[in-house]
Amino acid sequence: MSYRILAINPGSTSTKIAVYDDDQPIFEKTLRHSPEELAPYPDIIDQYDYRQKLVMEALKEGNIAPESLSAVVGRGGLMRPVPGGTFKINETMKKDLRNPALWGRTHASNLGAFIADSIAQEYHIPGFIVDPVVVDEMEDIARISGIPEIKRNSLFHALNIRYISRLLAEELNQTLEESNFIGVHMGGGMSIAAIKKGRVVDVNNALLGDGPFSPQRAGTLPIGDLVELAFSGKYTHTELIKYFSKNAGWMAYLGTDNGIEVYNRIQKGDAFAKLITDAMCYKVAKEIGGCAAVLEGKIDAIFFSGGLSFNEYIVEYIKSKIQFLAPIYLYPGEKEMEALAQGGLRVLRGIEKAQEYVQI
Repeated sequence: MSYRILAINPGSTSTKIAVYDDDQPIFEKTLRHSPEELAPYPDIIDQYDYRQKLVMEALKEGNIAPESLSAVVGRGGLMRPVPGGTFKINETMKKDLRNPALWGRTHASNLGAFIADSIAQEYHIPGFIVDPVVVDEMEDIARISGIPEIKRNSLFHALNIRYISRLLAEELNQTLEESNFIGVHMGGGMSIAAIKKGRVVDVNNALLGDGPFSPQRAGTLPIGDLVELAFSGKYTHTELIKYFSKNAGWMAYLGTDNGIEVYNRIQKGDAFAKLITDAMCYKVAKEIGGCAAVLEGKIDAIFFSGGLSFNEYIVEYIKSKIQFLAPIYLYPGEKEMEALAQGGLRVLRGIEKAQEYVQI
């Protein structure tokens, strides 16, 4: 039996959609949203009707009849922590996705469940999300931060990392459940994950937590200096959050988060761009080394994904420091649309059971 799946991936300034017939993409489109178009909506969740309408118009333009769909899969957002896998969209999930107090912030990916569910309900088909950023399989020992008021949270590029883990396990002719990997996703933010027997048992908080700095994120910072900066009066709370999550790393040092631009600057002899980029790669390598310790050196492979994995300079620098640990595999770019569709397909084929999202 063949299945047709619509995958929906909302981002801050775009909504990506793709339609798959089983494993094969038959339609893909990126819907761009200008600041002017988004300006009337004070909160991200208010953009739901606007984006849902654009998705339906795009399907019509692509000659995709909604009645032909078997399921709709949306990208998962900031809700309560869940194990990895595919989840049915329900009212409890949508209630939590509307609540910015859960994480102190919201994200455009929260819209994925709402858009997917509206289409699914109208056409009486299943609606799912797959491996949201809040996938949490961390071991208890990894949650301890150093003070009881703060615990380490699992917040990372779960969709891409878990999907690449599946692909790599298949490539190595083994099951995911018997595989030990270190997953390195390098984009605007960085996720470096220790994957033990298919579960992400430790990972840096890639949104606003710890780990290496990246093109946009600050990563781990010296505590004393951070406290001084926070109370200096130079920044408000909101400004600091934006600085650390959007305007730090390459943005702060080099004024850009564009990997091609930075690579070209290095090739033209820009010593400062090289220093900052080398420092970023150095910190990624250190984080990989930490994951190797978590896995006690029992590592089947290390894989790289994300946009920066196309950057030969960055990959080669990191490889030079960690290649003694395990074989290295490259899966450059993002495979989020494929991962969403595959998550839905596994459920429709009965390979995996869709989980129920419940409020704990």
